[in-house]
Amino acid sequence: MTDTSARRSALLALIILSLIWGFNWIVMKAVLVDVGAMTFSAMRYVFGTAVLFAVLALRGESLAPTPWRDTLVIGVSQTTAFQALVQLALIAGGAGKTALIAYTMPFWVIPMAWFALGDKPTVRQWFCVVIAAAGLVLVLEPWNTHVGLASALLALLGGVAWAIGTVASKRLFLATSVSALRLTAWQMLYGTVLLVAIAFMVHERATVWSPRLIGALVYNGVLSSGLGWAMWAFVVQRLPTNVAGLASLATPLISVGFAWVLLGERPDAFESLGIAIIALALYGVLRPRGSR
Repeated sequence: MTDTSARRSALLALIILSLIWGFNWIVMKAVLVDVGAMTFSAMRYVFGTAVLFAVLALRGESLAPTPWRDTLVIGVSQTTAFQALVQLALIAGGAGKTALIAYTMPFWVIPMAWFALGDKPTVRQWFCVVIAAAGLVLVLEPWNTHVGLASALLALLGGVAWAIGTVASKRLFLATSVSALRLTAWQMLYGTVLLVAIAFMVHERATVWSPRLIGALVYNGVLSSGLGWAMWAFVVQRLPTNVAGLASLATPLISVGFAWVLLGERPDAFESLGIAIIALALYGVLRPRGSR
């Protein structure tokens, strides 16, 4: 596969993934009326891990473990920490705004990738980071006291955890020939074990088994937690780490749109301007080099 076709296939996967994950923030917020945050996190990842190993077996790929130290780092950061933090953030925060804060991930990925991988950002990428950061400030509106500080901090830490997992994944891909699907399955297994342990240790309300909860588990297990993270690993494998991180900003923009239509979380004037600025920065990252 040529570099151009690899980039195109990765961008196509990113578009599909952005739609899946963008809608899933609405699903994760809505299902909290039926189940505790940590319980749902453990459930969805148990289901998702089972789906991934089933797909590996059906494709005839090796089920052998990936390098355990790197895989454990990815699993703890990208699965355990990220999922637990954002699910807790959703308890008090709106779906759209929580998604936007969690997707500060690209701002952490760029310096981490530069330090750990030597993946030096271009001038255009730095410029897009500054533009996107300005848009994010408008969305967060730190001057408004109605913004839940605890929820925002949890989502922000989730973004940092995801950035660590993304850079660790890229480093492993550069050092080995492990497939994206196999790495995702094993890192998710490690991370899920910890999520299940945390869910057993915390005391949450009783689970109400409803069609909404079952539908949310199916959506998460098959699409968001299962194949979704495999697609993300594919994107990280085929795109520069900083480009993949910045391009992922499409997801919270989609989530804000879904939250507006389905949950009535209508952006105000500052948020709308910030979303437009982030979209502009996203275009700048994804625009082919040499285009005007």
